[in-house]
Amino acid sequence: MSVRRLAEESLQPQGFSFSADNAVWAEATIRKYPEGRQQSAVIPLLMRAQEQDGWVTKAAIEHVADMLGMPYIRVLEVATFYTQFQLKPIGTRAHVQVCGTTPCMLRGSEALIDLCRHRIHHDPLTPNAAGTLSWEEVECQGACVNAPMVMIFKDSYEDLTVEALEEIIDRFEAGEGASVKPGPQIERIYSAPEGGLTTLTEAPTSSAGSSAQGSAQPGVSLPPANAGRANADAEETDPKLKTPATDKQGAKASADVSGENADKAKE
Repeated sequence: MSVRRLAEESLQPQGFSFSADNAVWAEATIRKYPEGRQQSAVIPLLMRAQEQDGWVTKAAIEHVADMLGMPYIRVLEVATFYTQFQLKPIGTRAHVQVCGTTPCMLRGSEALIDLCRHRIHHDPLTPNAAGTLSWEEVECQGACVNAPMVMIFKDSYEDLTVEALEEIIDRFEAGEGASVKPGPQIERIYSAPEGGLTTLTEAPTSSAGSSAQGSAQPGVSLPPANAGRANADAEETDPKLKTPATDKQGAKASADVSGENADKAKE
């Protein structure tokens, strides 16, 4: 884990306060936790502060700490530990998080990173000259089957090529990010196969299928299933069966005999 520090003082604002709507949301969020556990709201409050200002400032950390009655150092520990918190300014229109974990790497994420270096800035977590775009490489974002992918703020963009990502970046920089469709950027539905379905493309025609369809018809009554139920008629479930727990004397005698046999075997 790399060392994460707050942005230098020259970038830090003098103060922080939640907007009117966010202040109402923050108070409601704190009330969700039991008495004495309100400090558990620290992560959602920091995330809302980031969504409001674009990054987590020193003033925001102190403000959240005051709201929750926490020492500043405790909230600072949270903000610097979790990498979803941006500790210095990022792109105002798009912060491109490129997944570089193995599945995406094997499917071309290194080319996407090279594009970000040339298109946005050579260094990660550094805004472009206009301050509108920034990027970073991150770990797995959970869409491995649609690799390679990036995440911009809360939306993922999958099945990318260099050309597709460049077009997405251009549209975000132009202020048209809301018009970009999240998810796969090719003809597929979520994680379904490319080119459409390859299985279950026809209605079932077997007797099993007919039975399954019939069971869904109104008025059809089926007996309860016995799956998962214990067989109470089995010999081993007979309540009269003696066990070490119910026949302690017999169990002790058996143990004594076993011990004598073991001694004789040694001789």
